[in-house]
Amino acid sequence: MLELYLPILIFIVVGVGVGVVSLAASVGIGEILGVRKPDSEKNSPFECGFEAFEDARMKFDVRYYLVAILFIIFDLEIAFFFPWAVVLDDIGVYGFWAMMVFLGILVIGFIYEWRRGALEWE
Repeated sequence: MLELYLPILIFIVVGVGVGVVSLAASVGIGEILGVRKPDSEKNSPFECGFEAFEDARMKFDVRYYLVAILFIIFDLEIAFFFPWAVVLDDIGVYGFWAMMVFLGILVIGFIYEWRRGALEWE
C-alpha cells in the first residue's frame, strides 16, 4: 500500500529540492557577482515615472473606471466570440441569436463608454 505513495513522495522531494537549490543559487550568485553602487537614480521610484506627490488614498478619476469597463467589454467579446464561431454549425439558429443578444448588450456598453468620453484622451 505504501509503495503507491512513493512517486508522490519523490515528486515532493524533487520539487522542494529544486526550489531550495534555485533559491540558494540566486542568492549566492547575486552576492558573488553583484556589484552594488547605489545612487539616487537607482533608488528613485520607477513604477509610474514620477515622484509620489499625494496621499495613496486619493480618489481616482472616473475615467479610470470607464477604461476598465471598456477593457472588460472587449475582453468578454473576444473570449466568447471565438468558441462560438467554432461551434456555430452545431448550435444552430438559437445559438446565433443568443450571441446576437450578447453582442447587443456589449454594443450598448460600448455606446455608453463612447458617450461618457472614455475614448477621448486629453
